[in-house]
Amino acid sequence: MVSRRGFFKSIAKPLRQIEEESPPLLIRPPYGKSESLFQSECPSCENQACVTSCDEKIIFIDEETKIPTLSFAKNGCTFCDECAIACEKDVLSLDNFEGEPYLHAIFKISLQACVAHHGVICNACKEPCIDDAILFNGMFNPIIDNERCTACGFCISRCPTQAISYNVIKQEENKL
Repeated sequence: MVSRRGFFKSIAKPLRQIEEESPPLLIRPPYGKSESLFQSECPSCENQACVTSCDEKIIFIDEETKIPTLSFAKNGCTFCDECAIACEKDVLSLDNFEGEPYLHAIFKISLQACVAHHGVICNACKEPCIDDAILFNGMFNPIIDNERCTACGFCISRCPTQAISYNVIKQEENKL
């Protein structure tokens, strides 16, 4: 008999292989005004204060482009404002948002990979969602309400089968 942990691992392994083969989608830190500012200003920044200011340790400098990007492998963004406060080049600024902050991505749950969509009781993605953006149609059909979702990423690191993915929104097309 396969344990519950063994079951989740058997599903997650093929999904990780697919993920490793595809190029990563880069999400920029919150409070950025435009992708062009990231590309023009960040590569020359030697301080990397946005990285060191992040308590969640999700901001990394992409080795190829030298531009900050987010990784949700272990945590998500709390929108604590520290990266914007630390940014010396004003690429990240609290003045860039009129309302609540959000990240430039749309999240989705794979119906094939999500165990809840296959009759297993699992709400691992819903528990860390501070925006109540993950809704269940019954016990087994989680969906993401994109009107509520700020793309914080906490659900990605909590999903046992890596069933949550995202599409990046170009910053010039965002809600600003």
